[in-house]
Amino acid sequence: MAGHDGGMHGMAPPEQTGTHSMAMHMTFFWGKNVDILFKDWPGNNSGGMYVLALFVVFFLAMIVEWLSHSNIVKQGSSNHVAGMIQTLMHGIRVGLAYIVMLAVMSFNGGVLVVAVAGHSFGFLVFGSRVFRKSSGVVGDDKVSDLPPLSTC
Repeated sequence: MAGHDGGMHGMAPPEQTGTHSMAMHMTFFWGKNVDILFKDWPGNNSGGMYVLALFVVFFLAMIVEWLSHSNIVKQGSSNHVAGMIQTLMHGIRVGLAYIVMLAVMSFNGGVLVVAVAGHSFGFLVFGSRVFRKSSGVVGDDKVSDLPPLSTC
């Protein structure tokens, strides 16, 4: 039952019990004092570790885009082998996409910005026509073994 101070009756706040509890943000905020994916990572005192964590999120998002637009299965591969490779790639891609999503759920504005930037830059490099060599064959638009990630 909640008391007038928002706490539970009979329960002392963390300041009085000697335990330290970091409140989880439920709205976006800016700052380097954040836990991303793991407890105490990147830590609360090091701006360098925060920047490293941002790079990790950026590169994870780029890897998701690379997997989304890669064509690893070669022509002439057996259907069983091709299907197993596609399934493995799909599992890795979805797993990494969920890790990026969980990082964004730290509600840190910097993490959101680098996740979107990583996906965007990854798409620019691996998915857009900017760096793609044209095969010259009409209708040869297949650029990936995997279907695009969907929200369905």
